[in-house]
Amino acid sequence: MSQNPYSLIFGKKPEQIISREMSTSYIIDSFLAEQPSQMVYILTGVRGAGKTVMMTDIAQRIKDEDNWIVIELNPERDMLEALISKLASENSLARIFKSARINLSLFGVGLEVSGEVPVSDSETALEKMLQSIKNKGKRLLITVDEAVNTVNMRTFVSSYQILIRQDLPVFLLMTGLYDNIYDIQNEKTLTFLYRAPKIELKPLNIGTIADNYRRNFNIDPDDALKMAKLTKGYSFAFQVLGYFSWEHGVMSDRAYTEYKQYLEEYVYEKIWSELSGKDKFVLNGIAHTENGKISDIRRYLNMETNQFNPYRKRLIRKGIINGETHGYIKFVLPLFDKFVIENY
Repeated sequence: MSQNPYSLIFGKKPEQIISREMSTSYIIDSFLAEQPSQMVYILTGVRGAGKTVMMTDIAQRIKDEDNWIVIELNPERDMLEALISKLASENSLARIFKSARINLSLFGVGLEVSGEVPVSDSETALEKMLQSIKNKGKRLLITVDEAVNTVNMRTFVSSYQILIRQDLPVFLLMTGLYDNIYDIQNEKTLTFLYRAPKIELKPLNIGTIADNYRRNFNIDPDDALKMAKLTKGYSFAFQVLGYFSWEHGVMSDRAYTEYKQYLEEYVYEKIWSELSGKDKFVLNGIAHTENGKISDIRRYLNMETNQFNPYRKRLIRKGIINGETHGYIKFVLPLFDKFVIENY
């Protein structure tokens, strides 16, 4: 039996991938423009929506461009010092910094320039480094996966604002859950992030998923479509269903059971743990109302419109439900209605 082409690993680019080419190309073209219209993009979506995979794809394609440097930063560390260290550790850049006479010896990166006073402030060091990069016609893309509202993150974003105000060629691509991005944006000193375009990763195209399953499993188009609909276009579910179907057989009971169990254990339990009691109460009402009609859901929950609407909006923002059809809502995540009923 050949190797399973589907992956259960979060974040790693799988062999089988359904590209979000329109959004990906939009961001890349924006960054590569001679006069960029945007220097920051934020990818948001529910866990497993494919944010990290899309960010990695964009980063790799930009890295392949001439005169681009791509650095990934960890939001749990001192991001400014980490950026200095990573830039200075690249030999070609180290030569640029030395020729620009930037003494970085105090940062422990081994770049000492005799006769020059060592730079002691991280922000000042980055200003000098990025100016020397700009003088060489280069640009820097910084990527941050799963941004959270930490002290390190706030410090970094505050400094980043200063760097772009000085017309330095530094671009930022972040991923994050809606609530985490919302928390960062609501910091009084970081309001510029409100103007940063947020790209919410919607479900993948069902027809494209069906075509992938049809080709890989050599099955009837109708069976491939049934499989695809079972994922609801959820990126991680596409991988998980494909993986267990490869291992145990298409449409088999064991593949379905392990698919459902894996989603619950690795995604849904975490999502559920982060919800408030009232969120869970509302979701239970949605799960018990098969037609998804809001008036019927409110009747089941005994809630007035003004009571229900804040939870509806909040759960839509979290990527758990969809409210695109007026007067109706439905679950975005596959089999999540069953999970809610079993766990409420």
